[in-house]
Amino acid sequence: MPFSDLGLSEKVLNAVTAAGYTEPTPIQAQAIPHVLARRDVLGIAQTGTGKTAAFTLPMLTLLENGRARARMPRTLILEPTRELAAQVVENFDRYGTNHKLNVALIIGGVSFADQDAKLTRGTDVLIATPGRLLDHFERGKLLLTGVELLVIDEADRMLDMGFIPDIERIAKMVPFTRQTLFFSATMPPEIERLADMFLHNPQRVEVARPASTASTITQRLVAVGSEGHAKRERLRSLIRGETELTNGIIFCNRKRDVALLQKSLVSHSFDAAALHGDMDQRARTTALDAFRNGETALLVASDVAARGLDIPAVSHVFNFDVPHHPEDYVHRIGRTGRAGRSGKAYTLVAPGDDRSLGAIEALIGQPIPWLDGDLSTVAEPSAETGTRHRGRSSESRRGARPGRSNGKSEAKSEARSEAKSDVRADAKAEVRSTGKSAGEVAERPKARAGRGGPATPRTEGRPAPRPEPARDERGRRSEADGDTPIGLGSHVPAFLLRPVLAKKEK
Repeated sequence: MPFSDLGLSEKVLNAVTAAGYTEPTPIQAQAIPHVLARRDVLGIAQTGTGKTAAFTLPMLTLLENGRARARMPRTLILEPTRELAAQVVENFDRYGTNHKLNVALIIGGVSFADQDAKLTRGTDVLIATPGRLLDHFERGKLLLTGVELLVIDEADRMLDMGFIPDIERIAKMVPFTRQTLFFSATMPPEIERLADMFLHNPQRVEVARPASTASTITQRLVAVGSEGHAKRERLRSLIRGETELTNGIIFCNRKRDVALLQKSLVSHSFDAAALHGDMDQRARTTALDAFRNGETALLVASDVAARGLDIPAVSHVFNFDVPHHPEDYVHRIGRTGRAGRSGKAYTLVAPGDDRSLGAIEALIGQPIPWLDGDLSTVAEPSAETGTRHRGRSSESRRGARPGRSNGKSEAKSEARSEAKSDVRADAKAEVRSTGKSAGEVAERPKARAGRGGPATPRTEGRPAPRPEPARDERGRRSEADGDTPIGLGSHVPAFLLRPVLAKKEK
């Protein structure tokens, strides 16, 4: 079926032809006629099937009649991330070349003043992330009473990121009679409940089984050890062994691991950039553009890059960590094998990832083959070796922390300094209380308050400290000693041994 049979306007058809497209994807062919008929649509399709154009093209046709008013957008598109929102803007720029529509992008990390100026001029299409949209609304800079069409894109990602309360609040701000388009790649029970809440007698469009993976993607599991350096080494060997790799995305579960892995790859002469949610908008845009333009071969990213990004030529996806949520696996590997191209997806599986892996295979409905044997082939270190290794790692981590001693010698030096300070304080106190000279105090007998403790004065009537029990060569108390300490034992703090200063009666 060609685009001309879908009911799109002549201007839109010319823009689609100029972009090089001749036939719509299944989600586009089924959704566009219902959108043009002003019906609510519930669209379910796996990632990379053209969901963005499925609502962009009919919106352009519907917006040809009418005019935008200041601070009152005619249509509203909600996206979970800044990258997805910016990508929708690119679709409007591509297919709306023959239209004179005002498109505003409202996302975080950009000046409020610039966004406010666009809203003041009047907006036909407002593309926003929920948080920044509510910021403008609460400042009194935006009215949503003129919204005719509401699009909630990547609804399952909205759920994962905790945006559902914001979406419910925004839905109450727009007119009840608006048209709503609800798109998602997966349909967990929570999303079905939201669809029932937002949509009125919707037309369900489902072109693929929920949470299915594209048949053009070759999936493999790679068994690795639990140590971080072993995983990074295995990843580097995988990348070097792929002769057909043109570019690839490497996904990590945690943002701090993204930065660590990117630095590790760069130190091993790989061309890699990082992308995660803690980066400012300019850095995120620069990294993503460099990857899209081929300037960077590898993109190490968190799940911020897993949903909906249109990078058609990604040849490989590497899951450095098994995702905690099985739906994220579908979105991650969906970055490759797009638009009919073939792709490869490797997932590094370490001991302890069995439960997450089982949830993924249950979701996609098929087992994922192993590349070079399962986890039983991974040689884990012995308990004795692992204990020694963990001990060394613990010491190195303690040494790396600010404010900690870097070794035993520094710890002893610090203890000696504290001991000398206590001795000086005790001597001054005795001089003030007894009237003795400093020389006499210096020559008095000294008793140690404990092993490695400071020298303290012996006061009359006070029992001498208990003798130090015998210790072995490692400094441990001898089992044959059998001497049980009473009270504080030999470890009496120096301040308890100081003389009590009595006030003189006048």
